Amino acid sequence: MKIAVNTRLLIKNKLDGIGWFTFETLRRITVNHPDVEFYFLFDRAYDQSFIFGPNVTPVVLNPPARHPVLFVIWFEWSVKQALKKIKPDLFLSPDGYLSLSTKYKSLAVMHDLNFEHFPKDLPWLVRWYYRYFFPRFAKKATRIATVSEFSKSDIINQYDVSTDKIDVIYNGVNDLFKPISISQTEMVRKKYTGGCPYFIFVGSLHPRKNLARLFGAFDQFKKSGPDTKLLVVGEKKWWTKEIESKYNAMTFKEEVVFCGRLKAEDLHLVTAAALATTYVSYFEGFGIPIIESFRCGVPVITSNITSMPEVAGDAALLVDPFDEGSISRAMTAIVSDERLREELIQKGFERARLFNWDNTATQLWNSIVKTLNN
Repeated sequence: MKIAVNTRLLIKNKLDGIGWFTFETLRRITVNHPDVEFYFLFDRAYDQSFIFGPNVTPVVLNPPARHPVLFVIWFEWSVKQALKKIKPDLFLSPDGYLSLSTKYKSLAVMHDLNFEHFPKDLPWLVRWYYRYFFPRFAKKATRIATVSEFSKSDIINQYDVSTDKIDVIYNGVNDLFKPISISQTEMVRKKYTGGCPYFIFVGSLHPRKNLARLFGAFDQFKKSGPDTKLLVVGEKKWWTKEIESKYNAMTFKEEVVFCGRLKAEDLHLVTAAALATTYVSYFEGFGIPIIESFRCGVPVITSNITSMPEVAGDAALLVDPFDEGSISRAMTAIVSDERLREELIQKGFERARLFNWDNTATQLWNSIVKTLNN
């Protein structure tokens, strides 16, 4: 059996949410199924660590696809030509993009449809690409997998897809994420915040991550809060004028620390050393940092909309992401109520047990089998 896989998001030291999903599931599936030939389709030079076994054949296809025009060229020309040569039994796309002009069975993993709900958060050409092609990808796909019941319902409602065509496969969490000692916590805090306790945000600095309101909420909290900082982890890929303006207007902006993208081992440490995670996006298909924080024994403040209540359950403080006061009050509660903190930490440990990459990989393989048997 041959399976071709879109692995263009496997980039060394630059894995994001979808990249981690791709990495963690494929490294398990390829090892668990040594009789299957996998063809990994990269759009640039690849790192050898992504070739998980002798049954994986890397294929580099030009051009590097990081722009809507290049998306079209890569998927509708380069991938199409590669699939003609490989003649796979299945094309698996962990980021949901497909080659519309091919005839092969396909499984598209669509993580969320944020661009359908908040299109103005994206540059117009990116927005056009997503809103033009993703309805067609949904129709083209033999099967679709997604990462939450919320996203499944959204795909059904937006694209009129049959519920029987979609499998829900929850994300897992990296085994690195676990509690650290008091001495390690002190060391990490000294390195990043001069020894101060801190709230942490992890994610791409995208408008839907709601940084503008998080800045406003943190400013409110600081007016009566203790010596606490806000640590922001992520690249300013989609940093907008609105976010910039909100940041510049902060009274306590010197208390915000930007540390950019971090390697997995460093991300684990800064997460585990945090006072709490503030993950108050206004749209998510899942929200991996919620589970990462649970595993580290760190309380979570997250939004009460889209997928986040589904992922967090009763183990987090749920807030209205459009209300800075709601976010600020949750920050104050975390700092002032030790009993609440301990309760959230224990519930978080329990909740985290529901999510692991072994289960995710098994469920993705089951979805592959369903697609092949379609």
